[in-house]
Amino acid sequence: MTEGDGNYRKPGYRWYVLAVLTLVYTFNFVDRQILVILQEQIRAELTLMDWQLGLLSGLAFAVFYSILGLPIAHYSETLGRKRVIAVALAFWSAMTALSGAAQNFVHLLLIRIGVGVGEAGGSPPSHSIISDIFPQRRRALALSIFSMGVYFGYLVAYSIGGWVAEDLGWRWTFVIVGLPGILLAVLVALTVKEPPRGFAERMEAERKGIAPGPDVGKRPDFGETMRLLWSRSAFRHLALASALHSMVGYGVGNFVPSFIIRAHGMPIGELGWRLALIMGIGGAAGVTLGGFLADKLAVRNPNWYVWVSALSLTVTLPLTLLAFLAQDIGSMWPAYIPYLMISAMWLGPSIAVTHSLVGLRQRAVASAALFFIINLVGLGLGPLIVGSLSDLMRPTYGDADGLRYAIIGTALTANIWAIIHYLLASRTLQQDMRS
Repeated sequence: MTEGDGNYRKPGYRWYVLAVLTLVYTFNFVDRQILVILQEQIRAELTLMDWQLGLLSGLAFAVFYSILGLPIAHYSETLGRKRVIAVALAFWSAMTALSGAAQNFVHLLLIRIGVGVGEAGGSPPSHSIISDIFPQRRRALALSIFSMGVYFGYLVAYSIGGWVAEDLGWRWTFVIVGLPGILLAVLVALTVKEPPRGFAERMEAERKGIAPGPDVGKRPDFGETMRLLWSRSAFRHLALASALHSMVGYGVGNFVPSFIIRAHGMPIGELGWRLALIMGIGGAAGVTLGGFLADKLAVRNPNWYVWVSALSLTVTLPLTLLAFLAQDIGSMWPAYIPYLMISAMWLGPSIAVTHSLVGLRQRAVASAALFFIINLVGLGLGPLIVGSLSDLMRPTYGDADGLRYAIIGTALTANIWAIIHYLLASRTLQQDMRS
C-alpha cells in the first residue's frame, strides 16, 4: 500500500486531485499563451517580424518542451509524479515572470526556452496519475476535464493579459501572471498524494473478485514502451493526425489576436476579454463534449475514439472560411465560436486511446511520446509556418490580409490531412487495443 492508497479509495479525493491537476494545466497554458495576447505590443517595442513571433510562441518553446518531456516522463514513474509536477510548475512560473525583463529578441527567446523546459514536466505525469485513479469507462471524460485547463488557461491569459497590458504594458503582465504559479506548486507538494500504480485496475479487480493484471506492479522500460507504441499502426496515424490538428490549433490560435487587431482594429483590452470568454468557455465545452461522446459511443465501437475527432474536423472546414473571410468582426464571431468549440473535441479521446495501447506503468511515457509529436510538429511548426507565410504574403496583400490568407491556407491543408489519418487509425485500432 502506498501513501495514497487510502486517500484514493475516497471518490471525493480523486476528484480533488483532478481539480488540482486541471488548475496546474491551466497555469501551464496561462504561461504559454500570455505571449500571444501580448505579441503585438512586443512586436512594436522590439521591432519583430511575424516569423520571429511564430518562433517565440512555437518552435523555441516546443523543441525543449517536446524533447525533455520524454526523459522527464520516464523518471517521473520512479521518482514520483507529483514531485516532478510541483518542481516543474515552480520553475516555469519563475521563467514566465522573468520574461518581463527581456530587452531584445534573443533575451525573450532564451527565456521562452526556459518556460518550455519547465512545462515539459507538467502534462505527462498528470496524465499518468489521472489514468491510475479513474477507471477506463471514465478515463476519456476525466482526461477531457483535465484538458479543459487548456481553455481555462486561454481565458485567464487573455482576460488578465489584455486588461493588464492595456494599463501597465507587457512587461508587468508577465510578472503578474507568473508569480502565482509558485504558490500553486506548494499546494501540489503538500496536498496531492502519489497514487498506487494501476489503482483503478486494482479497484476494478477487487470489485470483481479477481487478481489484478500481471503488469500492475511492473516497472516500465523506456525503450520497451517506445517500441510498443511505434508497433501500433493506430498510434502512428493517431499521433500524426493529432500533430496536424494541433498545428492548426497553435498556428491559427497564436495569431488570432494579431489578426483581429490588424484586420478589425479592436483594442487589446476589449479583445482580451472577448477572446477569453470565447476560447475559455467555448473551448472547455468542446473538449468536455468530445470526451463525453467518445466514452458513450466507444462502448459499442472503440473506433468512435477517433471518429469523433475526424467528424469534428470535417465540420470545421467551412467554418474556417466563414470566420476568416468575414469582412467585419460582427460577421466573424458567429462562425469562429462554433469553429473553436468543435475543433477542441479531439484531445481527451486521443489521450485515452494512447493509454489503452500500453501497460499500466507506461502511461506517462506514452503521453510524453504523443505530446512529443504533437508539440514538435503542431506547436513547433504551426506558428512558424503561419508567421512565415504572413511575411511572404505581406508585400502583395498587406499586413492584415497577408495574415488572413496564411491562416486559411494552413488550416484547410493541415485539417484535411489530419482527417485522413484519423480514419486510417480506425482501421487497426481495435486490433491494436487487444494485442
